[in-house]
Amino acid sequence: MKDIYKNPTFYHLLVPIIVALWPLLIWAVYLPDAKDNLSSELTDYQKAQGIMLEILKLDPDRLVFSENKAAATEFEYATAVEQVASLCRIPSTNYQLSSGMVVTSSGQKSQSAKVSLKEVDIVGFAKFLSTLELRWANLQCDRIKLTKKKGLPDVWDADLDFKYYY
Repeated sequence: MKDIYKNPTFYHLLVPIIVALWPLLIWAVYLPDAKDNLSSELTDYQKAQGIMLEILKLDPDRLVFSENKAAATEFEYATAVEQVASLCRIPSTNYQLSSGMVVTSSGQKSQSAKVSLKEVDIVGFAKFLSTLELRWANLQCDRIKLTKKKGLPDVWDADLDFKYYY
């Protein structure tokens, strides 16, 4: 039996047979699978498109960042907080930012920051926090401290601790 593998006639017959069977295999197996996958992907895309349009109707401000040409490609706390605060109509006099240095721990780079918002309403605060975290996926809020201003309805001070992972 080992002698058949040494015979060149065996390879002269085997190679054309394999080459002839390859298109048959593609036609019979791979093409129907590709059609099924395409129809599945199109169905998923149509579902996703409906969800995206619904999100756009509920929160049209999400497009502001994609239309903003001045958006920095690399994350900076000062730029991020300034953009989101202006979007949420929080004046620059009503927030304070202090950020730390970039620290490497276990091979992971991170940077911490503390943001203090003064005299904001609860809706503005929630919009600020959600927009900031939605815009930068690697940004996490570690701690929130809300303090209600006495004698004023819906006026709060908020202290937030953030950490950004590079």
